[in-house]
Amino acid sequence: MSLRKILFWCHLTAGSIAGVVIFVMCVTGVLLAGQRCVIHWAERGFRAAPKQDAQRQPLESVLENAHASKSVMPSGAIWRNDPTEPVEVTFGRGQSLLLNPYTGATLGEGAVRTRAFFHSVEDWHRWLAVSLQRRAAGRGVTGACNLAFLFLVCSGPFLWWPRTWTAAALKAGTRFNGKLTGKARDFNWHNVIGFWCCIPLALIVACAVVMSYPWANNLGYRITGNPPPPSQANAQKPGAGPAEADARSRRHANSDAAPPWQGIDELAASAEQRVTDWRTITLRLPTSPSDPNLIFSIDSGNGGRPDKRAQLTIDRKTAREVRWEPFSSYNSGRRLRSWIRFTHTGEAGGPLGQFIAAIAALGGAFLVWTGISLAIRRLRAAVTRDRASAGESRSQAIGLRRQHPRQRRSNPTSCPGLIRLPEPFAD
Repeated sequence: MSLRKILFWCHLTAGSIAGVVIFVMCVTGVLLAGQRCVIHWAERGFRAAPKQDAQRQPLESVLENAHASKSVMPSGAIWRNDPTEPVEVTFGRGQSLLLNPYTGATLGEGAVRTRAFFHSVEDWHRWLAVSLQRRAAGRGVTGACNLAFLFLVCSGPFLWWPRTWTAAALKAGTRFNGKLTGKARDFNWHNVIGFWCCIPLALIVACAVVMSYPWANNLGYRITGNPPPPSQANAQKPGAGPAEADARSRRHANSDAAPPWQGIDELAASAEQRVTDWRTITLRLPTSPSDPNLIFSIDSGNGGRPDKRAQLTIDRKTAREVRWEPFSSYNSGRRLRSWIRFTHTGEAGGPLGQFIAAIAALGGAFLVWTGISLAIRRLRAAVTRDRASAGESRSQAIGLRRQHPRQRRSNPTSCPGLIRLPEPFAD
């Protein structure tokens, strides 16, 4: 076997085994590329219409109203510099409440069905929507398929490479031919889509591998000469879900501590003044009454640029700035890791980057579709050849027996169904 044939069979085997999972991740990736825009459009009816010279309500009052409305302790709040945007109060992952920033009135939970749909799509994309108990196994499957996908994307150009560089060969590998059907059409689509989507798919899938495996994540830090961060696999993220929100509410209810939002208006104003051109600020409330720190994530971009983000930690009791972490303060390993996260989604390149990522993911889905179709056609052809070969062998055996009648008469026992006559009548 030549190296090209070995690579081809490895490519075919990896695609056949991991194809279905890769197809699911590509389709869900296309849907997730438009998540932010779709949710923003679906919640257009929850915009605030401020009157002239209207003043915003204190953030404490807005959080107090949200707590009274849901009877659950909030985990954070998000407000924007756009005067028409509502304040979003979060209650763990997947639960939020929109409030009017000028009156403090509850506007509703937003586009609940749309958010639930994208939440489900994200679960399919990350761990195939398995139950919480099997989520680690689901992550293992998607991680392994990301590795297989990376091999497919990297080996594809070598298989695409023409044996002889001619204008006809280059045209066949880079342009769609609408006149083809069947196997020739699938082969043409597979080559052309793979050619045009190779580079963006390689970036997207390589970033997915880094986010799937700790060793790949640590490799990025070591390449830049920085020590990897401590593992947080077993750490419980604050605000991970409704259960955490309920537990937080019980902890505060059973203690004599003040609500975590008490006295944060001045701190929120300090966060706004820290970055004059801020567009979105996300407040993370403490998960325990004993934790005095408030964490403000300040974004001066569109939400997909890590270099436009900064994090401010303030002690709620003393109003002292505990830590200020702009992007420029990160080491090169953490900067690289931040870019990887938003390169995977295409958000690092703005709307154009998200569009390219969506097209590349759609191309990946077609690559899986055409690849599996070609594999099935190859399998059918092999089975047909085997059957034809077996039938030809039987025909040859029958023909050989029919070519020697005297030999069969000289040995009648070798011919099934022939009656042996007495010697005088044998001739």
